[in-house]
Amino acid sequence: MKAMNKKKNLLQVEHLSKSFGEQEVLKDLSFELEEGLSVSIEGPSGSGKSTFLNILGTLDLPDSGIVLFKGQNLALLSDSERSVFRNKHIGFVFQMHHLLPQCTVMENVLLPALGTSASKTDRATVQRAREILDSLGMTEHSHKFPAQLSGGECQRTAFARALINQPELILADEPTGSLDQESAEKLGNELIKLNRVFRTTLIVVTHSAALAQKMQKRYALKNKSLQSLNH
Repeated sequence: MKAMNKKKNLLQVEHLSKSFGEQEVLKDLSFELEEGLSVSIEGPSGSGKSTFLNILGTLDLPDSGIVLFKGQNLALLSDSERSVFRNKHIGFVFQMHHLLPQCTVMENVLLPALGTSASKTDRATVQRAREILDSLGMTEHSHKFPAQLSGGECQRTAFARALINQPELILADEPTGSLDQESAEKLGNELIKLNRVFRTTLIVVTHSAALAQKMQKRYALKNKSLQSLNH
């Protein structure tokens, strides 16, 4: 009888701590995340959710503890190496879409590819952009500019941009926070679809219980550490 394949950990966080001046935000936090999972992190404002996400995405460094990405200690990377690592392995989505107003939807989606060996005119990259936009129902908007889009359409464009380099991890910080209830519900469903179709591991920081409930695993950041909400 063949042994069942066990999913590998994409992330392993060990005894993470972070302070800003005298304010301790994270303390002795440990966390593991299997490849391909969707995870929510909930908690009140100021609880350290965004700080934790920034550390996972190498935008910030912990005071102590380690973050392993597929066994690689991210703290050992130089600034330039972390930049390359982020562009290759991680896609970011924030509450505000941060699209370039002078660029079309398609151009915004292709921007991260300019920092890799792929180019804007690379056929495979353009085709991937088209496939992602199609999966998000954005094909007919690909030549529009951000000012011509709704808030939900801007966020879907931001997710397409985050996926263009085929990252293994998407970090989304309050992705539905600026949307109305209907748009937020639709985007939440699309996140789950993206997680399933592209097999990209997803971590969502959110205040929305409705969005959090769509994820496979739920955590709350309380008392400077993570607590599982799955029972």
